[in-house]
Amino acid sequence: MTGWGQGISVKTALAALIVAGAMLIAGPTPAHHSRAMFDTSKQVTLVGTVKEFQWTNPHCWIQVLVPDSKNPQAAPVEWGVEMGAPVELMRKGWKPGSLNPGDKVTIIVNPLRDGQSGGLEVSVTGPDGKIIGHPAAETK
Repeated sequence: MTGWGQGISVKTALAALIVAGAMLIAGPTPAHHSRAMFDTSKQVTLVGTVKEFQWTNPHCWIQVLVPDSKNPQAAPVEWGVEMGAPVELMRKGWKPGSLNPGDKVTIIVNPLRDGQSGGLEVSVTGPDGKIIGHPAAETK
């Protein structure tokens, strides 16, 4: 036998075509990031100043400077607060300019399990005293 099929059986070629076709039909699957690194059984309240609000994919972030309550003379501790994707936050009322550097905020987070200064956003109260992106603002 010569040409295209040399060295490949018809059954093998047919199986490869079926697998390739099934993969094309299935299409891409969305990625999901695990939240296992956060202790969702605990909540920590952070009162501090926004250093940076990152409106980025796949997740938005708030970098917040939190004074050390045990040692007010010490430099503030920078916390990284992970949020949802921009499209998810927009549905809840967030905008790219919802927070600005220097804003005084209160953020409730599920802390990182390893004790580092980071967490998953539960709620954010802005400088005006109102919750930003409250779940009640979510549109369906």
